[in-house]
Amino acid sequence: MKNDDWKARAVDADAAVRGIRSGDKVFVHGAAATPTPLLEALARRTDLEGVELYHLHLNGPLPFTEPQHQGRFFSYSLFTGPGMRGPVAEGRADFVPVFLSDIPHLFQSRGIDLDVALLSLSPPDAHGHSTLGPSVDAALAAAHHAKRVIAEVNVRMPRTTGNSAIPFGCLDAFMASDRPIHALEPTEEGEVEARIGELIADLVQDGATLQMGIGAIPDAALARLGNKHELGVHTEMFSDRLIDLVEGGVVTNRHKNVHKGRTVTSFVMGSQRLYDFVDDNLTVEFYPCDRTNDTSLIRKNPKVVAINSAIEVDLTGQICADSMGHRIYSGIGGQMDF
Repeated sequence: MKNDDWKARAVDADAAVRGIRSGDKVFVHGAAATPTPLLEALARRTDLEGVELYHLHLNGPLPFTEPQHQGRFFSYSLFTGPGMRGPVAEGRADFVPVFLSDIPHLFQSRGIDLDVALLSLSPPDAHGHSTLGPSVDAALAAAHHAKRVIAEVNVRMPRTTGNSAIPFGCLDAFMASDRPIHALEPTEEGEVEARIGELIADLVQDGATLQMGIGAIPDAALARLGNKHELGVHTEMFSDRLIDLVEGGVVTNRHKNVHKGRTVTSFVMGSQRLYDFVDDNLTVEFYPCDRTNDTSLIRKNPKVVAINSAIEVDLTGQICADSMGHRIYSGIGGQMDF
C-alpha cells in the first residue's frame, strides 16, 4: 500500500461504529492503544441496548461507564485500571477474574463469542499490514476471532514487531486519526520504594531473565540494576525504566534460550519516550499474552526473576495483588504465570 492511499477509505468515528448492533459482544483494545474516539462515538449511539464490552486495562475517558448509559452498555473488565475501579465498585461494571494467559483462549474457543473488535492500529506498511502497536496482549486473538473489526488508524501509533501484524484488508470499517496516544510518565519513588528496590536488585544475578509488572516497586528495582550484566527480558509488560538498561548494555538477552537476543513482551505502557523506543525496533518483539505467559516457555530461560507488586501481605507471607478487601484494584493479570 503506497503512501497515504489508505486514507481514502477512512470514515469518521460515528460512521465507523455504525456497524455495532444492540446485543453485540465487543472487545475493546486497551492500555496505550485504547481507541478513545471510537468509544466516544459508541457512547453517542442512543439507539443501542445491551452491548457487552470486554476489555483489559483502559486509558483515557470511558463514557460508556457513566450512569446514564446503564442498560445500554455492560462493561466486563478482565483487568481493572484506575478508570474502571469506581464503576466496578459501584456496580456499573463487572470484574471478571481470569489469568491473563487464558484470555485469548476465551475468544478462540468462543467462550466469549465476539461480534466486534474495536482496535487502535498503526498505519499500513507497503505490504498492507498494520500493527497492534504497543498492546498485543489479547487483542490479536480478538482481531482474529471477532466477526467484524473496526479500527482507529493513528499515524502516531508505533509500529511493533513480533506477532503484532493485522492485514489491513480485514478491517470492516476504520477512521483515521493523528492524536497523541495515551502516555503515563514514570512515577516518583519515595524512600520506601527506593529501599525495596535496592533489596530486590541485590537478589538479581548476572545473566538472569526478568519479568516485571506495573507499578512503583518494579520501577524502583529496575532503576537499581545498572551494575548487572547480561540480563534478559521475557515479560508480559514493561515501562520506561527498562530503556536505560537496554541502552546501557545491561540487557542483552544473549543468554536466553527462547527468543535469544530479543526483548519479549505482550504490551508496554509509559511515556512517549517508551513508544518511540519500541517503534520499528527489531530487538523488541511483541507476542500475545498466551505466549509471553506460557509457563512451558518461561521455564526454558535461565535464572527467571519475576518482580511484581503486592497490595497486602499477611504474617504468613501470603500476598494479595488484585484487591483490597472487597474492592477490586487491578486484577489477576500474569503474576501467577511467572
